[in-house]
Amino acid sequence: MTLRTTRRVLIATAAGLALTTALSAPAYAEDVTLSYLVDNAPSTVAVAEQMIKDFEAANPGIKIELETRPGGGDGDNIVKTRLATGEMTDVFLYNSGSLFQAINPTQNLVDLSGEPWQADVLDSFKTVVTAPDGTVRGAPIGAAMGGGILYNIPIYKELGLSVPKSWAEFMANNDKIKAAGKAPVIQTFGATWTSQLFVLGDFFNVQASVPTFAADYTANKAKYASTPAAMKGFERQEEIFKAGDLNADFAAATFEEGATKVATGEGAHYPMLTFAVSTIQQLAPEHLNDVGFFAIPGDDAASNGLTVWMPAGLYIPETSKHQAEAKKFLAFAASIAGCDSQTAAGGATGPYLVKGCTLPKDVPPAVADLLPYFQQDGTTAPALEFVSPIKGPSLEQITVEVGSGIRSAADGAALYDEDVKKQAQQLGLPGW
Repeated sequence: MTLRTTRRVLIATAAGLALTTALSAPAYAEDVTLSYLVDNAPSTVAVAEQMIKDFEAANPGIKIELETRPGGGDGDNIVKTRLATGEMTDVFLYNSGSLFQAINPTQNLVDLSGEPWQADVLDSFKTVVTAPDGTVRGAPIGAAMGGGILYNIPIYKELGLSVPKSWAEFMANNDKIKAAGKAPVIQTFGATWTSQLFVLGDFFNVQASVPTFAADYTANKAKYASTPAAMKGFERQEEIFKAGDLNADFAAATFEEGATKVATGEGAHYPMLTFAVSTIQQLAPEHLNDVGFFAIPGDDAASNGLTVWMPAGLYIPETSKHQAEAKKFLAFAASIAGCDSQTAAGGATGPYLVKGCTLPKDVPPAVADLLPYFQQDGTTAPALEFVSPIKGPSLEQITVEVGSGIRSAADGAALYDEDVKKQAQQLGLPGW
């Protein structure tokens, strides 16, 4: 079931005036109401509501009704089902990259290649919303993100810890944190999608060790279970559990609780994407400056770098009856005004991929920690899902099992290889 937030105000006198106007001036078009589907994270909803407010103010003939859906696999299924049944909203927010490819964009989504605002969208984003036929089907929403570790700055200061550049240094920090009676690592398996960061956020390290992994993986020439560098994400998640480094409620805690825990110092580290900064701003604004960020460390401190996620996309389904108006909303999202609207609601969480969009000078510490990775050569790599169309749908369930001690890292990696196989065959990729 989805929640529906209706953004209409029905005032009798206004309705009467509208009727009078319509009778006297039939050439005027009636107002159009667009429907807009987003995930139900509080930060996502806050940004969507602010953008709707700002867009409606600039476009008085267009109203927008907001609907929400769950995140993770449940949300994926809702998006796919609504597209398949022709019941998708006029605009919807969804992943870019491999999950975008999995919703059959050529058939289901409106071609946006010729829209004038595409000239202001950076090519790095266009590549992750390009359909198999070469057409661009999305507009950016949100900022580029890092996948790594949010950490509690006061805990680090109290214990005299330094930001780790290697996995050994990270585990040594965890030992000191645990000895001080604090939870070293927060996990939130009550929201299964959050369980994937130790695997997915480690891809910079995988690529540094095996530069051809993405291409070989896509061509069915490399596997997680048989590639030691790729296996390490599963192994490290298993190691964290076996070390007893997790918060007591890791099995049931939610994403919002995890973001709050790292902000308030209930735990020291939270493996997460940097968009969580906007959630902290919503739920624990007084602790926003208590959270820093670093990339997931690999074996070698000298080759430390960041796995990067592209922003999500805004899409228009072919079934929309208001495509012209929907395109206006996407044009707003891909503009400086749209970026400013997002910043006003959710704060600055990372660099936007729209030309001319800037960030405030006083960004939160976690964002300040993120930006230098983008300013140096060789210190970022796109997450695997942006350089390969393959991402198995069951990874979040598998990493919950590995991270909970239910399944070994080796078994988890092997199971994920099978999960990937099914998805690659559905996409019709050669070699599978």
